[in-house]
Amino acid sequence: MLLANGLAQAQALMTGKPADEARLERVPTAAPGFDADVLARHRTFPGNRPSSTLVLDALTPRALGSLLALYEHRVFVSGALWGINSFDQWGVELGKALSARVLPLLEGAGDPGSAGLDPSTAALVARLRR
Repeated sequence: MLLANGLAQAQALMTGKPADEARLERVPTAAPGFDADVLARHRTFPGNRPSSTLVLDALTPRALGSLLALYEHRVFVSGALWGINSFDQWGVELGKALSARVLPLLEGAGDPGSAGLDPSTAALVARLRR
């Protein structure tokens, strides 16, 4: 089922759905009497959106490493084309700075609940320490 959905998503990106086709569809989840033109606007999608489907014979360390290298290269080339440094990110710097407070807590030092963390991060740290 997951493979069928993945292939169908690639097909949807390629073909889209024109408004006239969407207008003719019966929508089982829509309220009776709902305006067909409004439904059609929500169910119309442009096509001609490129996508790539990669199929691996087996998920080996080499195959996974190659896949990661492919995506890293894509990020680099896209950044070069757009004139940005894809690997110089202020958000990454913020994460590194914040990790200086989280690492000692993960190693068992102090109480995550009183370390000045937000409740979500404190709860995650507490859960991971169990």
